[in-house]
Amino acid sequence: MTGLQTIEENRFPFRDFPVYERLINRELSWLRFNMRVMEESNNMAHPLLERLRFLSISGSNLDEFYMVRVAGIKGQITAGIEKLSNEGLTPTEQLDKINDLAQMLINEQQICWASLIENLKDEDIHLTDKNDITQEDMKWLEIYFLENIFPILTPLAVDPAHPFPFIPNLGFSIVLELENNEDGKALMALLPVPRQTKRFVRLPGDQVRFISVENCIRLFLNQLFPNYSIKGEGIFRLIRDSEMEVDEEAEDLVRVFESALKRRRRGLVIRLEVNSNIPDNLLQMVGRELRISSKEIVSVSGILGIAEVDQLIVEGFSHLKFKSLDPRFPQRVKEKGGDCFATIREKDFIVHHPFESFDVVVSFLRQAALDPDVVAIKQTLYRTSDDSPIVNALIDAAESGKSVTALVELKARFDEARNIKWARDMERAGVQVVYGFLELKTHAKITVIVRRENEQLRTYIHYGTGNYHPITAKIYTDLSFFTDDEALGRDAVHIFNYLTGYARPKKLEKAVISPFDIRTKLMNMIDREIKFAKEGKPASLWAKMNALVDPIIIDKLYEASCSGVSIDLVVRGICCLRPGVKGMSENICVKSIVGRFLEHARVICFGNGYKMPSEHAKVYISSSDWMPRNFERRVEVLVPIENSTVKSQVLGQIMVANLKDNIQSWTLMSDHSYCRISTSGEKFSAHEYFLKNPSLSGMGKAIEGKAFPLQLKE
Repeated sequence: MTGLQTIEENRFPFRDFPVYERLINRELSWLRFNMRVMEESNNMAHPLLERLRFLSISGSNLDEFYMVRVAGIKGQITAGIEKLSNEGLTPTEQLDKINDLAQMLINEQQICWASLIENLKDEDIHLTDKNDITQEDMKWLEIYFLENIFPILTPLAVDPAHPFPFIPNLGFSIVLELENNEDGKALMALLPVPRQTKRFVRLPGDQVRFISVENCIRLFLNQLFPNYSIKGEGIFRLIRDSEMEVDEEAEDLVRVFESALKRRRRGLVIRLEVNSNIPDNLLQMVGRELRISSKEIVSVSGILGIAEVDQLIVEGFSHLKFKSLDPRFPQRVKEKGGDCFATIREKDFIVHHPFESFDVVVSFLRQAALDPDVVAIKQTLYRTSDDSPIVNALIDAAESGKSVTALVELKARFDEARNIKWARDMERAGVQVVYGFLELKTHAKITVIVRRENEQLRTYIHYGTGNYHPITAKIYTDLSFFTDDEALGRDAVHIFNYLTGYARPKKLEKAVISPFDIRTKLMNMIDREIKFAKEGKPASLWAKMNALVDPIIIDKLYEASCSGVSIDLVVRGICCLRPGVKGMSENICVKSIVGRFLEHARVICFGNGYKMPSEHAKVYISSSDWMPRNFERRVEVLVPIENSTVKSQVLGQIMVANLKDNIQSWTLMSDHSYCRISTSGEKFSAHEYFLKNPSLSGMGKAIEGKAFPLQLKE
């Protein structure tokens, strides 16, 4: 930083707080988010099978957290790196705190699981223990076992002649101590549970009954180890490091990623889950062979692999699930006979997923693929589905002779293999596929369609906050902005030139991109609000995002708070900012919404010095969260919303509803804890509101003073 910046910063009282009091640890904040997800499984307002789904999601989230985040911290410890985190913790201190909080989460998961199992019984859905299996069940299960499980099981002795086998990430294994019935010799053995089997086997009959595959296998151990008696048995499940290392000098990026994917499958063991009654000698043997310490072993008094309990969500039982979502196709496009281009020419419009259908995005591309006047299509692809209509439209467009360019991001975590497949399919069809930058991840969501009209070229653009993924678009709340604004069109073309040819634009007209300017733009806009506050004018900031981590932005928000700017943030997941601290952040409120839909849209609104700023506010949507990686190591886009109708929809409907929500909202307290917002007064759910009112009307009332009036016009 410059000397001038240092002098300026020291004028603000929040600088008197040491950094460890200004920032919440990122990893612990994420765990608290996942605890909020898990708490939804205790939310009696949700249907029973949806509560089970929330429990499963919390388990899957925790698995991924250890595969990636904890693996990184362990890597630092192994390498002897003692670099302190932003809030002053060493890697070892972070890991200890993570494990303590994660253990609390695991305990709560198992308590919840025990309760849900009883609730499922009341609805005649049973998870059967092996002790409850009848003779008829045994006959059926034996046939099922011999036909569907036995052929792919491989019992493995563990002795000097049979070294301990490789167990894949998230793999289950039964570990056994056996005794030969003839000579009395002991044998240690493993029985890896193949991933190709279902985790739960449904038993025949009118009742809905399941048995876990591991318990099914345990019923027939005598067929796997004849002439042996079982002296001890246990079950374990392991988590491996799933980060990928990629050579920055790579000549063929696709081949490098294919090799890295193979290496990832053999990552180091990060965590071992065992059933609580596993014999000590078996536990010690497994721990020794996997070369992990006791701190990395978690004893579970319940079910292992809680991420997989969603397999118990059976067909039917509609009364135990959320009412099915029937997203509305945008009325304005319907009125134009489905012509997306005619709709955009008339006026910019925005679509609010999943309440409004993602089909409009697919239609936009399909229309472009079929339209003989369309000459070029350019698109970024970060994540998409297995049978992607988006990719199919790009392939059709290329095969019809159009110029089609697709930026495929190979570094989309856990979607690398799918993206490689799509890239090759598109290349075979004639799509110009590029992979962006090795050192940067392309996270911006942009589609450019160039169409010849009246002997001139017109550019149509889609800017999104979410992925081009028709499946996640049904459960993620995101925004799709369609425009033919000439400046935004030129900006989009410049961005693609940067992605494909490394030609960094000198200056964009309206859009802002990272890794260059998004943080600077946000800082400047916050400074404007600080200036308004010092001049005695209304000064406000409202923002919605998935994560707030960046310490530079956080300090700027503290500065704004100390200057009198009113700040309301909706941060679904990680938040490293401490709100409500006197002398530092008393003008900042932070809430998190966790509910049926995953809040994913990023929206930023500045009051712009007006008491009633609905018309004058500066409104932006973005692909970027407020994290160092998004500002420095990703290609992201920040787009202004200038059309008055769209602005009113984003500010007066979406932000109002998010701030008004008190059904699925949690408030972040200054001590880092989260408290569910009290619903003693009028109850309001943003998700339920938009389910009933899927089409944004733009009729939300204006903002007055510090906060929204929190009213929505039905």
